[in-house]
Amino acid sequence: MGYAIPVGATLDVIGGKWKVVLMCHLIDGEKRTGELKKLVPGITQKMLTQQLRELEQDNVVRREIIEQIPPKVIYSLTDYGWSLRPVLDAMRVWGEQHIDLSASEKAQ
Repeated sequence: MGYAIPVGATLDVIGGKWKVVLMCHLIDGEKRTGELKKLVPGITQKMLTQQLRELEQDNVVRREIIEQIPPKVIYSLTDYGWSLRPVLDAMRVWGEQHIDLSASEKAQ
């Protein structure tokens, strides 16, 4: 797929309402589907599955099935997914600054 600018390629992979949020939770360690659902209030099961599937297709997230009854599915970041850590950290820092700025503007 051709991109006019490199940021388009990045947004193609991490764009969407929930992908960055899911990746930030996976930075803290592998998670089961149910854990992710609890950590991301407001996400539907359908959207959770779709976003994880897209991240998996882009080799950002690994889906591991553990054979047991019932089967256990665990999600984690791939090495390629970990390469997004500086981007996610920068977004977190900017978000914290934005929250602080918005709060101080409302207080005035």
